[in-house]
Amino acid sequence: MSTLTRQRVLVIEDDPNVSEVVAAYLEREGCLVQRCDDGEAGLAAALADPPDLVVLDLMLPGLDGLEVCRRLQALAPVPMVMLTAKGDETDRIVGLELGADDYISKPFSPRELVARVKAVLRRANAPLDPVLAGTATLAAGPVELDVAAHEARRDGEVLPLTAREFELLVHLVRHPRRAFRREELLERVWGTRYGDTSTVTVHVRRLREKVEADPSAPVHLVTVWGVGYRWEP
Repeated sequence: MSTLTRQRVLVIEDDPNVSEVVAAYLEREGCLVQRCDDGEAGLAAALADPPDLVVLDLMLPGLDGLEVCRRLQALAPVPMVMLTAKGDETDRIVGLELGADDYISKPFSPRELVARVKAVLRRANAPLDPVLAGTATLAAGPVELDVAAHEARRDGEVLPLTAREFELLVHLVRHPRRAFRREELLERVWGTRYGDTSTVTVHVRRLREKVEADPSAPVHLVTVWGVGYRWEP
């Protein structure tokens, strides 16, 4: 049985050809697909009955994809894969910073999109790591993580982390002083080996803004030049 069987996916895409192809491939994998062709209708549908995942085109008439992403992640966060124009790096990075899980650039292979959707849902539906299941909190320097509550605090203040930022932080804190390549973090935290490592870079930058006293001179979430990143307690 496909890992996508009975998963509810909302496709928000104004190009009927793209929307139809995406829906066809997802339905072939067992998804229950709902389609909307503009941002306002898509946002309303997602808020009325939150799906398991949203496939969101950034170039939409009226309410654009970034605004849909911003409002949806603030009101009813759900896993999200963005569809972006090739070379549209600025919007892609903003979307990732707003909490999208992954992106795929047009034109794309429908099979690759299905693989990305599977990876995002697999991670979203994964049970709590058994190593963490009995862990009340993880402490590292000024940061304290309540794993069960999915909450992080710095010097007693709750940090406004997205789900992916929290998972990335937990992974790094669990392995203090171990340097991880971006590709490793993409596989272990995002659950895919085929994504763009810039996704990791964006999330690390966002984390630094929230956990470091001076994000421009990080002392905990440090860069290991030529390798990737590590957590210094």
